Amino acid sequence: MNPSHDGAIPLWRQLIAAASVVLAVRGGESATPAIARIAPELRAAAQALAFHALRQLGRADALRKQLAKRPPPPEADALLCTALALCWDPSNAPYEPFTLVDQAVEAAKRSPATAAQSGFLNACLRRFLRERDALVAATDRDPVARWNHPRWWIDRLRQDHPQHWQAILAANNTAAPMTLRVNVRRANRGQLLQQWAAEGIEGVPVGEAGIVLARPRPVHALPGFDPGWVSVQDAAAQLAAALLLEELEPTPGQPLRLLDACAAPGGKTAHLLERVDAELTALDVDPQRCDRIHETLQRLGLQAQVVAADAADVGRWWDGRPFDGILLDAPCTASGIVRRHPDVRWLRRPGDIDTLAAQQRRLLDALWPLVRPGGRLLYCTCSVFLEEGQHRVEAFVAHNNEAVLRPGPGHLRPQAGAGQEPLRDNLAGDHDGFFYAALDKRADAASPLA
Repeated sequence: MNPSHDGAIPLWRQLIAAASVVLAVRGGESATPAIARIAPELRAAAQALAFHALRQLGRADALRKQLAKRPPPPEADALLCTALALCWDPSNAPYEPFTLVDQAVEAAKRSPATAAQSGFLNACLRRFLRERDALVAATDRDPVARWNHPRWWIDRLRQDHPQHWQAILAANNTAAPMTLRVNVRRANRGQLLQQWAAEGIEGVPVGEAGIVLARPRPVHALPGFDPGWVSVQDAAAQLAAALLLEELEPTPGQPLRLLDACAAPGGKTAHLLERVDAELTALDVDPQRCDRIHETLQRLGLQAQVVAADAADVGRWWDGRPFDGILLDAPCTASGIVRRHPDVRWLRRPGDIDTLAAQQRRLLDALWPLVRPGGRLLYCTCSVFLEEGQHRVEAFVAHNNEAVLRPGPGHLRPQAGAGQEPLRDNLAGDHDGFFYAALDKRADAASPLA
């Protein structure tokens, strides 16, 4: 019987599907729509293989160059590199290397797009099995192969985090855990952990309301997910609500008036409303993503005004009343969440940082005047690049004497493994990379209505 995850689907079919995701990413497409096109019965297994391959794609590319100076056609090259990425390190391979090679050759024969190159793939992969140690050693000198990130990304991290760039890259190449946020309006974390433990679901608490599961599960298989007891949210992302709301007092006689400026899919919007009664507006520029916000709030039993609009185009959506607090989770390179989205590293280009920094600057400049005197704007990005975090805020504060930067976590570097010693400015445990800066507006600042 051909190997498969569930005993029914041959591995060669899974490899064809996984290679289609790698091919799409190489063509500049996000892995998300590529995975969505895979047949439902194949999707989970193919995603797991594709993500593994994307985390090892730098090494696979380097090995393919050792095996063949000229690449085969794109479809065959994607399948070849997927197989190499999966089998080059036997200690981390999802199957025995011989099995992966056998099934990759079978996949090449079975797919019309690669059948003509099946002999070539067979020759390359069999040679790899014979000469593995020498071929891997030859690629160790290539930093892209060693770290499985583009060279410009590695160089940028060395510049931004000279003491920690290697730890960041190593963490990026691990799979992220499944972390949940307990809806404190509907559930108690301690009781939930006890209930789940009795049902064989192991987890440990993190932060104020988080749970890290020992192993991922389909969300709808979690008791309490559909009724809105929990949501999926990384531990670093769960800091946003507390940082915005800490010591933030409402205008006398009124509920807190809050804005989530780039809100989809609604996780941080919901977290704010789980913690405090507020008049909250959730904005997103994409109407379809606004539907996700509605779905999130409905499942959790929460309400907000959801508006499809460009947050920086204030005149089109703002009613003229200032906000007590604004959460600006700005568009960014997503360089802090590549554990969860391993395609990001291969999709981004060096110029994206400057382009996105300009968007971040535009949003900060547009939204800051909407904060009332004595109010707060929390700026955050899921990025580890200083240009999207520390440097962005330093430049903003230097040109806005009404802004006071509160003490806060700053850059959180991604780290894997709850047993690790936390870095100086990091949470204890396992989390993604993030940046936070809470900016208070001086109480004597001019009113936005002035």
